Amino acid sequence: MPRYVLNLLLLATLWAAFCKNQPKDVAPATLNADGKQTFAAVYGTPVLDGSGADDVWDASDWQSINQVWFGINPEANDFSGRYKLAWDENNLYILAEIVDDSLLEIYPESAERYWDDDCLEIFLDEDASGGEHQYNFNAFAYHISLDGQVMDMAPDSTYRFFNDHCLTRLITRDKVSTWEIAVRIYDGAAYEPGGENLPKLLKSGKKMGFALAYNDNDRSPERESCIGNTAVPGTNKNHAWVDAGIFGLLELR
Repeated sequence: MPRYVLNLLLLATLWAAFCKNQPKDVAPATLNADGKQTFAAVYGTPVLDGSGADDVWDASDWQSINQVWFGINPEANDFSGRYKLAWDENNLYILAEIVDDSLLEIYPESAERYWDDDCLEIFLDEDASGGEHQYNFNAFAYHISLDGQVMDMAPDSTYRFFNDHCLTRLITRDKVSTWEIAVRIYDGAAYEPGGENLPKLLKSGKKMGFALAYNDNDRSPERESCIGNTAVPGTNKNHAWVDAGIFGLLELR
Protein backbone atom coordinates (compact mmCIF):
# COMPACT_ATOMS: atom_id res chain seq x y z
CA MET A 1 0.00 0.00 0.00
CA PRO A 2 1.43 3.42 -0.94
CA ARG A 3 2.80 5.50 1.93
CA TYR A 4 0.44 8.42 1.31
CA VAL A 5 -2.55 6.08 1.62
CA LEU A 6 -1.25 4.84 4.97
CA ASN A 7 -0.86 8.46 6.11
CA LEU A 8 -4.43 9.24 5.06
CA LEU A 9 -5.73 6.22 6.95
CA LEU A 10 -3.76 7.23 10.03
CA LEU A 11 -5.14 10.78 9.89
CA ALA A 12 -8.67 9.45 9.47
CA THR A 13 -8.23 7.19 12.51
CA LEU A 14 -6.85 10.04 14.66
CA TRP A 15 -9.67 12.38 13.55
CA ALA A 16 -12.31 9.77 14.41
CA ALA A 17 -10.79 9.29 17.85
CA PHE A 18 -10.69 13.07 18.41
CA CYS A 19 -14.32 13.53 17.39
CA LYS A 20 -15.42 10.61 19.56
CA ASN A 21 -14.08 12.37 22.68
CA GLN A 22 -15.76 15.71 22.00
CA PRO A 23 -19.05 16.70 23.67
CA LYS A 24 -21.97 15.90 21.39
CA ASP A 25 -24.62 18.44 20.40
CA VAL A 26 -23.23 21.13 22.71
CA ALA A 27 -23.70 24.74 21.65
CA PRO A 28 -20.61 27.00 21.67
CA ALA A 29 -20.35 29.55 24.47
CA THR A 30 -21.45 33.09 23.59
CA LEU A 31 -20.36 36.36 25.19
CA ASN A 32 -22.14 39.71 25.34
CA ALA A 33 -20.53 43.13 24.85
CA ASP A 34 -19.40 43.12 28.49
CA GLY A 35 -17.61 39.81 28.05
CA LYS A 36 -20.15 37.94 30.16
CA GLN A 37 -21.21 34.46 29.07
CA THR A 38 -24.85 34.37 28.00
CA PHE A 39 -27.48 31.63 28.21
CA ALA A 40 -31.04 31.29 27.00
CA ALA A 41 -33.97 29.31 28.42
CA VAL A 42 -36.81 28.23 26.15
CA TYR A 43 -40.46 28.43 27.21
CA GLY A 44 -42.24 25.25 28.26
CA THR A 45 -43.12 23.01 31.19
CA PRO A 46 -41.39 19.62 31.30
CA VAL A 47 -42.60 16.65 33.30
CA LEU A 48 -40.16 16.15 36.16
CA ASP A 49 -39.61 12.41 35.97
CA GLY A 50 -35.85 12.26 35.47
CA SER A 51 -36.15 11.06 31.87
CA GLY A 52 -35.54 14.28 29.97
CA ALA A 53 -38.07 13.06 27.37
CA ASP A 54 -40.07 16.22 26.68
CA ASP A 55 -40.67 18.40 23.64
CA VAL A 56 -39.41 21.43 25.54
CA TRP A 57 -36.04 19.76 26.06
CA ASP A 58 -35.89 18.82 22.39
CA ALA A 59 -36.22 22.54 21.60
CA SER A 60 -33.35 23.50 23.92
CA ASP A 61 -29.61 23.36 23.20
CA TRP A 62 -27.13 21.47 25.35
CA GLN A 63 -24.56 23.59 27.20
CA SER A 64 -21.27 22.35 28.65
CA ILE A 65 -20.12 21.96 32.25
CA ASN A 66 -16.39 21.93 31.57
CA GLN A 67 -14.61 24.73 33.46
CA VAL A 68 -12.40 23.70 36.40
CA TRP A 69 -13.25 25.96 39.33
CA PHE A 70 -11.51 23.90 41.99
CA GLY A 71 -9.18 20.90 42.20
CA ILE A 72 -8.11 18.61 39.41
CA ASN A 73 -9.37 18.41 35.85
CA PRO A 74 -11.08 15.00 35.79
CA GLU A 75 -10.65 12.53 32.97
CA ALA A 76 -13.63 12.13 30.62
CA ASN A 77 -14.40 8.67 32.02
CA ASP A 78 -14.44 10.15 35.54
CA PHE A 79 -16.72 13.12 34.88
CA SER A 80 -18.45 14.95 32.05
CA GLY A 81 -21.52 17.15 32.19
CA ARG A 82 -23.98 19.08 30.07
CA TYR A 83 -27.34 20.77 30.67
CA LYS A 84 -30.40 22.47 29.15
CA LEU A 85 -32.63 25.30 30.39
CA ALA A 86 -36.37 26.00 30.17
CA TRP A 87 -38.90 28.15 32.01
CA ASP A 88 -42.55 28.91 32.58
CA GLU A 89 -44.32 31.52 34.70
CA ASN A 90 -43.59 29.62 37.92
CA ASN A 91 -40.17 27.99 37.59
CA LEU A 92 -36.79 27.84 35.94
CA TYR A 93 -36.15 24.26 34.77
CA ILE A 94 -32.78 22.58 34.50
CA LEU A 95 -32.02 19.29 32.79
CA ALA A 96 -28.50 18.14 33.65
CA GLU A 97 -26.82 15.01 32.32
CA ILE A 98 -23.87 14.04 34.48
CA VAL A 99 -21.48 11.18 33.74
CA ASP A 100 -19.76 10.26 37.01
CA ASP A 101 -18.02 6.94 37.57
CA SER A 102 -18.51 7.05 41.35
CA LEU A 103 -21.39 8.65 43.26
CA LEU A 104 -20.53 9.43 46.87
CA GLU A 105 -22.51 10.94 49.75
CA ILE A 106 -20.42 11.09 52.92
CA TYR A 107 -22.65 13.52 54.79
CA PRO A 108 -26.27 12.42 54.15
CA GLU A 109 -29.06 14.34 55.93
CA SER A 110 -26.51 16.91 57.09
CA ALA A 111 -26.03 20.58 56.26
CA GLU A 112 -22.36 20.31 57.23
CA ARG A 113 -19.72 20.00 54.50
CA TYR A 114 -22.39 19.42 51.86
CA TRP A 115 -19.99 20.65 49.17
CA ASP A 116 -17.71 17.63 49.71
CA ASP A 117 -20.36 15.18 48.50
CA ASP A 118 -21.21 14.62 44.85
CA CYS A 119 -23.78 17.34 44.25
CA LEU A 120 -25.13 19.77 41.69
CA GLU A 121 -24.79 23.50 42.37
CA ILE A 122 -27.19 26.14 41.01
CA PHE A 123 -26.31 29.81 41.37
CA LEU A 124 -29.09 32.38 40.81
CA ASP A 125 -29.05 36.16 40.99
CA GLU A 126 -32.68 37.18 40.40
CA ASP A 127 -32.02 40.76 39.30
CA ALA A 128 -28.58 40.12 37.73
CA SER A 129 -27.09 42.78 39.98
CA GLY A 130 -23.88 40.85 40.72
CA GLY A 131 -21.88 41.50 43.85
CA GLU A 132 -21.16 39.67 47.11
CA HIS A 133 -23.68 37.14 48.41
CA GLN A 134 -21.83 34.99 50.94
CA TYR A 135 -23.90 36.05 53.97
CA ASN A 136 -26.97 37.49 52.28
CA PHE A 137 -29.57 36.62 49.65
CA ASN A 138 -28.31 38.97 46.97
CA ALA A 139 -27.93 35.64 45.15
CA PHE A 140 -28.60 32.02 46.05
CA ALA A 141 -26.05 29.21 45.86
CA TYR A 142 -28.11 26.03 45.98
CA HIS A 143 -26.21 22.79 46.58
CA ILE A 144 -28.48 19.87 45.66
CA SER A 145 -27.49 16.50 47.10
CA LEU A 146 -28.06 13.08 45.58
CA ASP A 147 -31.16 12.64 47.76
CA GLY A 148 -32.64 16.02 46.76
CA GLN A 149 -31.70 18.06 49.82
CA VAL A 150 -31.05 21.74 49.01
CA MET A 151 -28.50 23.67 51.07
CA ASP A 152 -27.16 27.22 51.14
CA MET A 153 -25.59 29.60 53.65
CA ALA A 154 -27.85 31.97 55.63
CA PRO A 155 -27.03 35.56 56.68
CA ASP A 156 -26.09 34.34 60.18
CA SER A 157 -23.35 32.19 58.53
CA THR A 158 -25.12 28.91 59.33
CA TYR A 159 -25.91 26.27 56.71
CA ARG A 160 -29.62 25.76 56.11
CA PHE A 161 -31.99 23.67 54.05
CA PHE A 162 -33.96 25.34 51.25
CA ASN A 163 -35.82 22.25 50.09
CA ASP A 164 -38.93 24.20 49.12
CA HIS A 165 -36.92 26.22 46.57
CA CYS A 166 -36.04 23.31 44.29
CA LEU A 167 -37.94 20.19 43.26
CA THR A 168 -35.59 17.49 41.97
CA ARG A 169 -35.98 14.19 40.16
CA LEU A 170 -32.80 12.18 39.68
CA ILE A 171 -32.42 8.90 37.80
CA THR A 172 -29.05 7.14 37.51
CA ARG A 173 -28.42 4.41 34.96
CA ASP A 174 -24.93 2.91 35.02
CA LYS A 175 -22.68 6.01 35.18
CA VAL A 176 -25.17 8.51 33.73
CA SER A 177 -27.29 10.59 36.12
CA THR A 178 -30.17 12.64 34.70
CA TRP A 179 -31.25 15.53 36.91
CA GLU A 180 -34.51 17.41 36.27
CA ILE A 181 -35.00 20.36 38.57
CA ALA A 182 -37.70 23.01 38.97
CA VAL A 183 -36.34 26.12 40.69
CA ARG A 184 -38.52 28.80 42.22
CA ILE A 185 -37.09 32.30 41.79
CA TYR A 186 -37.07 34.67 44.78
CA ASP A 187 -36.31 38.35 45.18
CA GLY A 188 -33.23 38.15 47.40
CA ALA A 189 -33.53 41.75 48.59
CA ALA A 190 -36.94 40.97 50.13
CA TYR A 191 -36.27 37.39 51.23
CA GLU A 192 -36.64 36.64 54.96
CA PRO A 193 -35.58 33.26 56.42
CA GLY A 194 -38.71 31.67 57.87
CA GLY A 195 -40.88 34.42 56.44
CA GLU A 196 -43.77 34.26 54.01
CA ASN A 197 -41.69 34.54 50.87
CA LEU A 198 -43.52 34.45 47.56
CA PRO A 199 -41.64 33.31 44.45
CA LYS A 200 -41.48 35.64 41.48
CA LEU A 201 -43.70 35.19 38.45
CA LEU A 202 -41.48 34.91 35.40
CA LYS A 203 -41.98 36.44 31.96
CA SER A 204 -40.25 36.51 28.61
CA GLY A 205 -37.26 38.83 28.41
CA LYS A 206 -36.35 38.54 32.10
CA LYS A 207 -32.60 38.39 32.74
CA MET A 208 -30.94 36.74 35.73
CA GLY A 209 -27.43 35.93 36.84
CA PHE A 210 -26.88 32.19 36.45
CA ALA A 211 -24.18 29.58 36.89
CA LEU A 212 -24.13 25.80 37.28
CA ALA A 213 -21.49 23.46 38.67
CA TYR A 214 -20.91 19.90 39.83
CA ASN A 215 -18.82 18.77 42.80
CA ASP A 216 -17.09 15.46 42.11
CA ASN A 217 -15.85 13.24 44.93
CA ASP A 218 -14.28 9.85 44.24
CA ARG A 219 -14.18 8.22 47.69
CA SER A 220 -12.21 10.97 49.46
CA PRO A 221 -12.88 12.97 52.65
CA GLU A 222 -13.10 16.06 50.42
CA ARG A 223 -14.20 16.69 46.84
CA GLU A 224 -11.50 16.40 44.21
CA SER A 225 -13.08 18.77 41.69
CA CYS A 226 -15.65 21.48 41.17
CA ILE A 227 -16.51 21.87 37.50
CA GLY A 228 -18.58 24.88 36.38
CA ASN A 229 -20.28 26.13 33.26
CA THR A 230 -18.65 29.56 33.03
CA ALA A 231 -15.04 30.60 32.52
CA VAL A 232 -13.75 32.50 35.57
CA PRO A 233 -10.80 34.88 35.06
CA GLY A 234 -7.79 34.91 37.38
CA THR A 235 -6.32 32.21 39.58
CA ASN A 236 -9.04 32.07 42.27
CA LYS A 237 -11.86 30.47 40.32
CA ASN A 238 -13.69 28.96 43.29
CA HIS A 239 -15.75 31.93 44.41
CA ALA A 240 -19.13 31.65 42.75
CA TRP A 241 -20.44 30.92 46.26
CA VAL A 242 -19.23 34.41 47.28
CA ASP A 243 -19.37 36.64 44.19
CA ALA A 244 -22.37 36.77 41.84
CA GLY A 245 -20.33 38.92 39.47
CA ILE A 246 -18.80 35.82 37.90
CA PHE A 247 -22.18 34.34 36.98
CA GLY A 248 -23.28 34.28 33.37
CA LEU A 249 -26.35 36.14 32.14
CA LEU A 250 -29.49 34.09 31.55
CA GLU A 251 -32.39 35.40 29.42
CA LEU A 252 -35.85 33.84 29.35
CA ARG A 253 -37.12 33.58 25.76
